[in-house]
Amino acid sequence: MKIGPETRIGRMAQAFSLHPAFQRIGPSVVPKVDRTLHKISGGRLMIGQMMLPMIMLEHTGARSGLARRTPLATMPDGDGFWLVGSNYGRTGHPAWTANLLAHPDVAVVHRGKRRELRARLVEGEERAAMWPKLTTFWPGYAEYARMNDPALPTGRTLRVFRLDPR
Repeated sequence: MKIGPETRIGRMAQAFSLHPAFQRIGPSVVPKVDRTLHKISGGRLMIGQMMLPMIMLEHTGARSGLARRTPLATMPDGDGFWLVGSNYGRTGHPAWTANLLAHPDVAVVHRGKRRELRARLVEGEERAAMWPKLTTFWPGYAEYARMNDPALPTGRTLRVFRLDPR
């Protein structure tokens, strides 16, 4: 069975990912399932692939210095990747974004292949130019951004990162 964002199942998964019930349960369940599937499949399968291309980000904890593995949706681009710190639309930046700011040297496993990369926070004009491409790639990012409007007391600007080969 084919899965992916262009399939009927993928479109339904994208719509469900914005539902309030998923917003409460998904963030604690999906990453655990993705880590398990990733391990069992040798890095080739994650449930999130029904919605978007996925990577397993290997990074270092900002405060702990411990190795971390985080399954993330990504927009592949040439020999690099784009990441959006959407945190499933919740308030507060996801922990992995602070980790990349503190320790930008990372590795990713994408389609079973591991690569060494360096992360950089994308801001200003470059971010503004890239944002429409990211929200076209996955419209959920626009909804997550709306939910986190920086003009609101609990709002924030979603962090965007570019991962390039080191």
